[in-house]
Amino acid sequence: MKRIILFFWVNLLFFVAIAHGQPVRIAYLQSDIHQLPCWVALEKGFFEKEGVKVEVAGIFKAGPELMSAFAAGALDMGYVGVAPATTAVANKTARVVVLAQVNTEGSAIVVKKDGKVQSIPELVGKSVVIPGHATVQDSLLRRALLKSKTEPDQVKIMVLKPPEMIGALRTDQIDAFIAWEPYPAKAVTMGVGRILASSRDIWKDHPCCVLAADARFLETQLEKAKAVVRGHVKAIDFIRQHREEAIKIGVKYTGMDEASIRLAMENVNYTPVLSVEGEKEYVDFLTKLKYIKVDDVQIFVDRFMRPDFIKEMIKR
Repeated sequence: MKRIILFFWVNLLFFVAIAHGQPVRIAYLQSDIHQLPCWVALEKGFFEKEGVKVEVAGIFKAGPELMSAFAAGALDMGYVGVAPATTAVANKTARVVVLAQVNTEGSAIVVKKDGKVQSIPELVGKSVVIPGHATVQDSLLRRALLKSKTEPDQVKIMVLKPPEMIGALRTDQIDAFIAWEPYPAKAVTMGVGRILASSRDIWKDHPCCVLAADARFLETQLEKAKAVVRGHVKAIDFIRQHREEAIKIGVKYTGMDEASIRLAMENVNYTPVLSVEGEKEYVDFLTKLKYIKVDDVQIFVDRFMRPDFIKEMIKR
C-alpha cells in the first residue's frame, strides 16, 4: 500500500512539473489592432520578463472561431471580443474567465465613399456585413439600428470576414460593413469608404476585446495566468508611453500601411480595467436578441469576470 501511495505522489509531482514547464497557449484575432497589447508584449518580451513562456497557438479571423478553440481545449488564454466570449460561456460551449480588458471602442460602420447612404436609417433594404453573429460588431450594428428606430430585420445582415469586407464594398457586392479597426481606417485611406458611425458614436466607452483564460487553466496554473496579465498591463503602458513604436508593431502584425494604423489607433482606447457595467449591458442585449439565456445577470457576471484580479495587477 505504501508503494502505491508513493507511486501516486511521484506521478502527481511529475505531471505538475511538466505542466509548470509548458508554455501558455495563447491566441489572438488576425490583423485586429485591438490585439496590439498582445503583439507588443510578444515583441518586447513582457511575458517572459514576468517569468512565463507563451506560444501563439492560434490566430483567428473572428471571435466565435477563437471561442471554439477554447471549447476544444486548444487554448489556455486568448484575446477575444467580450460578446463572443459571453455567448460561449452563457451557452456552456466553453468555460473561460475574463481577467482583463484589452480595449474599449474601436469599431465603425463603413459605407462607400461616393455612396448615397448618409444615416443609419438609410441602411434599410441594404446589405450590411458583420464579422460573425454574436460578435461585438453584430451587437453594435443592431444597437445602432434600434437607436435610430430601425428594426434589424429591415436590413440584410450577412457574415463576411473583415479581410474580405473592403473588396466587397469596392465592388458593390455589399452596401456597408461594420468591423474592428484597422479595417474601417484602411477603407478610408484607400479611398473606398467613409465612416458612417464609429462605435464611439453608437455606444461611448463600450467594452470590446478582453483577455480571457480557460477556467481549468486558471484553477491549476494561477501564477502563470497572473504573469500573463502583468505582461499585458505592461504592454498597455508601453502603448501609451511609446506611441510611435507601438504603431510600427501594429504595422508589422497587420501588414497594413502606417497611415491606416495611425488613423485606426485614434479610434481605440487601450485599457486593462474591466467594464463590469458594460458587460451587464452586453448580457442584457444578447439575451434580448435570444443569442443567450441568462436568468440572473449579476450572478453570471460575477462568475464570468474577475475585476479583483486586474486591480491586484495594476497595484503592483
